[in-house]
Amino acid sequence: MMLDAEACFRATRARDVRFDGRFFVGITSTGIYCRPVCRARPARREHQRYFASAAAAEGAGFRPCLLCRPELAPGRALIDVSRQLARAAASLIDDGVANEGGLDAVARRLGVTDRHLRRVFEAEYGVTPVAYAQTARLLLAKRLLTDTRMPVTEVALAAGFGSVRRFNTLFAARYRLQPTALRRTAPRAERVDAHRFVLATRAPFDYTRLLAFFAARAVPGVEQVDGRRLRRSLTVHGADGKPLSGWVEVRPSPRGAGIEASIDARLAPALPRVLAACKHAFDIDCQPDAVAASLGQLAAPRPGLRLPGAFDGFEAAVRTILGQQITVKAARTLAGRLVETFGAPLATPSAGVTRLFPEAARLAACAPGDIARLGIVASRAKSIVALATAVAEGRLLLAPNVDIERTLAALQELPGIGAWTAQAIAMRALHGPDAFPAGDIGIARALRERRPAQLARIAERWRPWRAYAVMHLWSSLETRS
Repeated sequence: MMLDAEACFRATRARDVRFDGRFFVGITSTGIYCRPVCRARPARREHQRYFASAAAAEGAGFRPCLLCRPELAPGRALIDVSRQLARAAASLIDDGVANEGGLDAVARRLGVTDRHLRRVFEAEYGVTPVAYAQTARLLLAKRLLTDTRMPVTEVALAAGFGSVRRFNTLFAARYRLQPTALRRTAPRAERVDAHRFVLATRAPFDYTRLLAFFAARAVPGVEQVDGRRLRRSLTVHGADGKPLSGWVEVRPSPRGAGIEASIDARLAPALPRVLAACKHAFDIDCQPDAVAASLGQLAAPRPGLRLPGAFDGFEAAVRTILGQQITVKAARTLAGRLVETFGAPLATPSAGVTRLFPEAARLAACAPGDIARLGIVASRAKSIVALATAVAEGRLLLAPNVDIERTLAALQELPGIGAWTAQAIAMRALHGPDAFPAGDIGIARALRERRPAQLARIAERWRPWRAYAVMHLWSSLETRS
């Protein structure tokens, strides 16, 4: 990725939040690298160097600033086709996928060879995927050391290091600090039952509309919206493949645009996965200026509107099937029955969050009739069992940064899943920014056009952000009513 030095200097001098996370500034006089929004006194122009990634800055010998903390910078969304592959790979590395299966796992997820991935990645970020992954692990470890009271051993393992010795050696060599040196600034508590993290994003950020979206669809027992907070249960899998269950609470960030997430200590071994779930659910990596430029007047009344993702892709897909041709309220009721019947109980501090959404293996073991008895249409019960079986057997992965076209095709091979359902699943479970369920009745009402083919033609002007256009079209109906 080519950086315009003069533009970077102007953005740094203005502390322009639009460029936070898009590049990093190395200060040659101190050996430190910063975010362009750092509150420290700006260095002279001749002392500044600009890098496309934190990994590139560290590869050039710079250490992260302890004031602006580069590990807190928001990520970059997919903007144009030529960069989508590299940025999707970076997102997967940030989410911890490389910790579990290396670069091969990232390449398989994206449906490309590791050789091709290395080539496009280095062109975009200025470093190899392996170097980027090592920096991502070190920055996550730095964050855990600063913001939690987790023992150093647990920090090393949660960040993806195979051994504490390797972690200590790399950390000291790269940052010229022993890991325990950051403990002076860590929050202290008598009892640690949760870890708290701030996930920054770019303004504008309409947290209120996001929360309202989740509140309208909150499944009893699994989710609860209380004031400005969302609480929910969650199951993730650690690096060893074992499931971990706990709770998550999200509220607005006290430090500006973004969210603050409290994460159950029981989920600590899989923190990269949990943080990724929060990031995708609240669309933290969105670049609202790029979306606004593409959507034009459609987005103007709601500049901070985001695309709600999912904490769990399988759960979102099941709920989409339940919502076929019925209201949001009715789908929520059916999902609650499914949870009450097949979801495992979970102890949490909240009386409104008491169960886990059933995992794929649990529903795959059901007969369609077992699910239909809950008042769910028999054809949809059959679809749910087929979907659960495909996911449980590993034939279908429902998560961000997969090959969307291939996943859409696989979804539509399942009984009862047509184009609308597949695209609706892509919007949330895959967090696909260009997904567009052309047969959606809300889109038809908003555009006053009922022919799906014509709706698809109208939506061409909004590529590659058609899923955001859907959110704006739905929101425009609220304004009219």
